[in-house]
Order: sequence, then structure tokens, then C-alpha cells
Amino acid sequence: MTVAVTLASSATVRDEPRATDPIEPLAAAFAARAAEYDRVGAIPSESLRDAAEAGLFALTVPVALGGRGAGVTETTAIARRLGAADPATTLILAMTWLQHANIARERRWPDPVYRQVARDAVEGRGLINALRVEPALGTPHRGGLPDTIARRSADGWRLSGRKIYSTGALALRWFSVYARTDEDTPRVGYFLVPAAARGVRIEETWDHLGMRATRSDDVVLEDVAIPSPYAVDLRTSEEWRAASQTSLAWSALVVSAIYLGIADAARDWLVRFLHARQPSNLGKPLAQLERMQVAVGEIEGLLCASGALLTDAALKTDYAVVRGASEPALVKHLVTENAIAAVQKVVALVGNPALSRANPLERHLRNVLCGRVHSPQGDSVLQSAGLAALRAAAN
Repeated sequence: MTVAVTLASSATVRDEPRATDPIEPLAAAFAARAAEYDRVGAIPSESLRDAAEAGLFALTVPVALGGRGAGVTETTAIARRLGAADPATTLILAMTWLQHANIARERRWPDPVYRQVARDAVEGRGLINALRVEPALGTPHRGGLPDTIARRSADGWRLSGRKIYSTGALALRWFSVYARTDEDTPRVGYFLVPAAARGVRIEETWDHLGMRATRSDDVVLEDVAIPSPYAVDLRTSEEWRAASQTSLAWSALVVSAIYLGIADAARDWLVRFLHARQPSNLGKPLAQLERMQVAVGEIEGLLCASGALLTDAALKTDYAVVRGASEPALVKHLVTENAIAAVQKVVALVGNPALSRANPLERHLRNVLCGRVHSPQGDSVLQSAGLAALRAAAN
């Protein structure tokens, strides 16, 4: 099924998709395929094609370059809705949304290079993701230098290294590779690598419990030649420590919205189940039991609180409202944990059928648990928030 959607240009901020944007047909198409893509662990190619035709690759590409120019509030709302339909497809898309939002805002890339990548997104030809995580380094959020090395060549750079957990690798046109230079004083940053470049190899290592269709495989770079302008954002380690908090906020909020969408989907399935299920000894649907009504109310409370946190944090980001540096990460942690708790409550209410592959709840449970692995992770978030509070009290 192909869904043609023309997304209108946006204002800077909207707290939900506009009624004129036919996201629902796209969400329905995503949802219809999600279970099968999860079962076989394959890239959701048809759903990504629909997203390309809908203009969603360019959701956060600046309006001046032909994109929608969406802010984090709108992007978060769309991520939540599509995440309820198919979180794996949505996470692949979200990586591209985050890249374009950050590149356009920070304006460090050479203009002709970014225009090329943006044009690919606008024309539905190209997804991009930052490849950062490595076997030895883990996530750069916890510090350390990457093992991926960029060496000077006569006409540019040559990259060698291995990246793991590369979301959507098989579907990407561009890799933004996090690496360090071989200079006496190394610089660290991003090198733009065409996915089809000679020396790039994808090893299909992804075989996880959840988010299986993201195909977050290993990407191996073996002496990959790139031209000098494709060294798009190199900085010293000190400069990276002072990196934009806005970029971190975008990532924390958009990614956590996808996992809240999974909880929305679980809640929706539960409501339908409770209305349809009528045990013979009860003589009425389970939805009429007070115990079930209270339990659904508890789930609604988790979703309501999380939605409010997301919207508030996104609006503050879009309007550059001053706040604590740890707030977006703390919101990500709270929203993710609330989403997990909500899905677990749904599973406990339904019982044995919830864990059957005939129903989507077991997939929702597997998928929502993956929310915890995204950076920043819970322990570092809570430590940072705790230290900030203790330091504020001491001053």
C-alpha cells in the first residue's frame, strides 16, 4: 500500500500534527505491516517508501531548502503517533529528523554538502543517521575517544573503524560517522560517508529482543576515501563538552515520544479487549468491572503525565525557554519508564493472552523495553539531575 501525503509548510511550533495532515492513513499502513517486519526482522522497506512519498524524510529540513521545517514540538507529536503504529520504522525516520534539525540549527557543515543531503531528503531519496557507538567505546555520551580513525590523504581523508547499533543501516543513503583524526592533537567529529562508498560493509549482526525491524547492524569502514569537504564537523574534545544542549533535548524528546507511542498502542488494544471479552461466568464485558476501570485509569494517568511532560519540554525547546540543563534528559527517563510501566500493567491485566504472538502485546512489551538503552541512560540521567539539585542547594 502506498500513501501519498503532501505535508504543508509549518510554522515554527505546533504541539500536534495539523488536522489537514493525513498522518492517519500513513499510520494505518505502518501498523498493518509492523508485525510481519518484526517477525522476520527485516527493514520496513514498504513503510519507508510510503514515508518518502509522504515527504516525511524532509520533516525537519529547513523550509528554505524545500522541507517542512518542523520544530521539536511537532516532530515529537508525529513520532508519538507513528511510534504507536510501527516504532521500528519511526525510529529509523527519527534518526534522519534529528540529523537535519541539528545540522540546520548549528550550521557547521559546509553549505554545498548539506544542501546535497537535504535535497536527497526532500526528494525522498536519502535517509541519514549518525554512527557513534563502537564495541570498545560504547556510547560517546559516557566519554572517551572513538576507535574509528580518519587519516589525512592527498585529496581528503580515509576512514577505518567499526560502528555498532547503527539504526536502519541497510536503508541509509548517508552515514555521519563519528571518528577522531590522526593529527598530533586529535580532533573529534563527523565525516559524511555515502553508504555505497567503496570500503563500506554492513554486517547483519542485529538479532535483538525488540525493535527488530530497525536492523541496527554493524557498519565496517575499511580505508574509506572521502573528499575534504566531507569532514563536516570537527572539534576539539573541549569544544564537544560545550556542545549545544538543544541537540541533546531534541534527541531525548523525539526518541522517548516513540516509546510513549508504543504504550498508547498497548492501551488502545487493552480497551478494545476489555469491551470485547465477556467471560461466560460474568455475563458482561470486562470493561464494566470496577477493577478494570480503575486499572485503565492508572494507565491513563501514566500516559497523561508523560504527554504533558513531553509537550512542556518540547515547547520550552522550541521557544528557547531557560531551564535546567538536565531537564530534557530527565523527561526522557520519566517518559520512558512510564511507558514501560504502562505496557507492563496492560500485560498483567490481560494475563496469558498478552504473551501470545497472536496478539500485539508481546511485541509492544519487547519493543518498549528498548527505550532504556537509548542515551542518555537512566543512571547517568539521575546522577546528573541529583548533582544539579545538590549543587543548587549548596550555593
